[in-house]
Amino acid sequence: MEIIKCNRAQLEVVKELAYAIWPTAYGEILSKEQLTYMLERFYNLDTLQLQAEKGQQFYLAQDMQQDYIGFVAYEINCEPNKTKIHKIYVLPETQGSGVGKQLFEFVKNKAKEQHQKAIFLNVNKYNKAQYFYTKLGLKITKEEVIDIGNKYIMDDYVMEVNL
Repeated sequence: MEIIKCNRAQLEVVKELAYAIWPTAYGEILSKEQLTYMLERFYNLDTLQLQAEKGQQFYLAQDMQQDYIGFVAYEINCEPNKTKIHKIYVLPETQGSGVGKQLFEFVKNKAKEQHQKAIFLNVNKYNKAQYFYTKLGLKITKEEVIDIGNKYIMDDYVMEVNL
């Protein structure tokens, strides 16, 4: 597997991956309407471009056949001396193969290079991914309920690991 920096044109790949991954990742947690709303709101190309302009670093994971299999977006100093992973997703068929862990370790190394003290992320309280994050050493530090509009909320844990 190779992790490559995402250029502006490749934000379309991020969007396509999100649309392929989210129905499996959130299909049992969110209504179809909320899932569609969130994808359209957070993964349209204008929003992705704005996120990149505001400091999110996007990277794509490619397998040996040069197929894109996942992505990560993170932000150094999202909070003082802390890096936030805004997005980390892999295709359902690659889960358990180590791709997610490699993406996390990649961000961890980038954060250490920038002398960050911790990495944190939000995870839906009902998302099985929180067990994956626990294995990586992250711990729940707080709960957040975020109004995302259209009468929808994100009911999350914030998880963090010190570096």
